[in-house]
Amino acid sequence: MINAVGRDIPEEVLKATGKDIFRGTFAKEGYEYKKAAPTVRAYMDPNKSKRVDSIHDVLVKCGIKDGMTLSFHHHFREGDYVVNMVMEEVHKMGIKDITICASSMGKAHDPIVPMIEDGTVTGIQSSGVRGKIGEAISAGKLQNLAIMRSHGGRVRAIESGEVHIDIAFIGAPTCDEYGNMRANGGKSDCGVLSYAMADAKYADKVVAITDCLVPSPNLPASISQVDVDYVVVVDEIGNPAKIATGAAKPTTDVRKILMADYCTEFVINTPYFKDGFTYQTGVGGASIASTISLGKIMKERGIKMKFGVGGIAGPMCKLLEEGLIETLVDTQDFDTIAIESIKNNPRHFEISASEYANPFNKGAYVNQLDFVILAALEVDVNFNCNVVVGSDGVVTGAQGGHPDTAAGAKCTIVIAPLLQGRIPAICSQVTTVTTPGETVDVVITDYGIAINPARQDLIEAMKGVKLPFCTIEELRDKAYSIVGEPDPVQFDDQVVGIIEARDGSVIDVVRKVKEYEFK
Repeated sequence: MINAVGRDIPEEVLKATGKDIFRGTFAKEGYEYKKAAPTVRAYMDPNKSKRVDSIHDVLVKCGIKDGMTLSFHHHFREGDYVVNMVMEEVHKMGIKDITICASSMGKAHDPIVPMIEDGTVTGIQSSGVRGKIGEAISAGKLQNLAIMRSHGGRVRAIESGEVHIDIAFIGAPTCDEYGNMRANGGKSDCGVLSYAMADAKYADKVVAITDCLVPSPNLPASISQVDVDYVVVVDEIGNPAKIATGAAKPTTDVRKILMADYCTEFVINTPYFKDGFTYQTGVGGASIASTISLGKIMKERGIKMKFGVGGIAGPMCKLLEEGLIETLVDTQDFDTIAIESIKNNPRHFEISASEYANPFNKGAYVNQLDFVILAALEVDVNFNCNVVVGSDGVVTGAQGGHPDTAAGAKCTIVIAPLLQGRIPAICSQVTTVTTPGETVDVVITDYGIAINPARQDLIEAMKGVKLPFCTIEELRDKAYSIVGEPDPVQFDDQVVGIIEARDGSVIDVVRKVKEYEFK
């Protein structure tokens, strides 16, 4: 069936998953449902302890068995130890047919690949996957369909009961014996535990894994004792130094600085740039540079940001300290500056992923955004974006909050260089659609800026602004004139994964790469 972004979704995929095709970003506005509920076991005896000696013992207590769904969070990013720690023990126990439902997975989790090959892990549900797991999915090694969801889409799936978590494992920088977890105060601080909050509320069993046991009560708790079954103390849950791997750093790249300048000039000439505007940005070099230069103009004009939201990095914290932002609402910290900020600045708040981006609650923060600045692997002439599948067809990225913020913001700006190496980032058709073009307003490249024709108001606002405006087709043609039009990726018919729209419908599928040599 052809969906609203023109992708042909195989009938067998819809039958196997029970899902509908994507019918538009706001097709399910007003949808009503009953929230799911976990199995809860009464804990009344004051002489009992939640402490368990080992991962093995807690798996036994939780009744681990074949076919279960285990969940994890990714606040330690490439420094995470918890997923591998738990799955190694699951593997030793001979458990099979496990689905991992993680908020995201990366290169830190490469050791899971042999477990995919031997049937220990048969399902992956995640915002996205980088590293060897993505390669294994693209090579058709995963037994079941991989499911990629946005951050808001993941919470929606959990709260609606589409995904049922049997056991949630939550890495906690500090935890007391009764299960109150905080993201700060230990040797493995990660700033917030936003992505694990839904898991704690909706999983049948919840296990806190910590390397810093503290006296009770560990308050204010990110996750409360009332949702926690067991507490396990280990030597290390993660390496905070790797949280910032590839994250926010000042750029000296001339192209990125140029795109940042274009972005700032565009933003300040929109009708939304006024006192009390709201904003989210990514952590790419151009996005960070744009945030820094935007701060200078805010200071010059006496304009303050009402709130900044989402994943937070140092430059946004600096604007908060300078009084240029009134409030930061935080779902993930990308560097140690952000981790320190949320510990010490009373105007920097932790929020849940549901509050941030869930399309099926009574109103998420993304709906209040004026601007969001995003990146993309590819953008096509219909403004559709791809942030999950590389131009070689291999799963190599994550949706994150990309579709959520694009849907919510009044002005969605995507920054992408015209060429990613020798590969056109602006193309006729993206390899895989992850964010629909109807929610993308502006594409900024180092060769020019294209405004979505649907946004005639923005086109009108930019009249007389000295920026290199052109059509999206002209950007594509320029890219092709430099490096040529690339040959399409050769895929098999086998579908190895689906890309969910944030409402749970199927926006695209991921197919096995033909003759892909997986090592």
